[in-house]
Amino acid sequence: MNAAPPKLQPSGSRAVVLIVAGTALVIAATVFFFNPTTHHFYPVCQFHQLTGLNCPGCGMTRSAYSLLHGDWRTALHDNALFVAVLGGLALRGGWLAVNRARGRRNGEFVRAQWLWWLLAVTLVFTVLRNLPAFAFLSP
Repeated sequence: MNAAPPKLQPSGSRAVVLIVAGTALVIAATVFFFNPTTHHFYPVCQFHQLTGLNCPGCGMTRSAYSLLHGDWRTALHDNALFVAVLGGLALRGGWLAVNRARGRRNGEFVRAQWLWWLLAVTLVFTVLRNLPAFAFLSP
């Protein structure tokens, strides 16, 4: 009988947190200062190039640019799934921060069953945004 592999525990190292936060800040600053519609050094979606269809990530950089500039309507138009997931992650992070401040023990940041739901929603979103009746979901 095979035993299950041990779960990896996060180290919580401040250095890792600083590296991740610094990287996120550099990426956000790049997107903030360089509009993806006018600067062409951003990667091109290979799926869209090959098929002409929109993948779930199409429009994400433009959506991030719009969010960073406070234009929620354009951000939702460019990639509504990205805005929803970002909002969900922010709510979950806030919930965990409040629990930690109250001295409660936190579980995982994202539970495994949530990932299956996210995969299902992503697949439905991808199909819908490529149908003519749901063209408003396409960037």
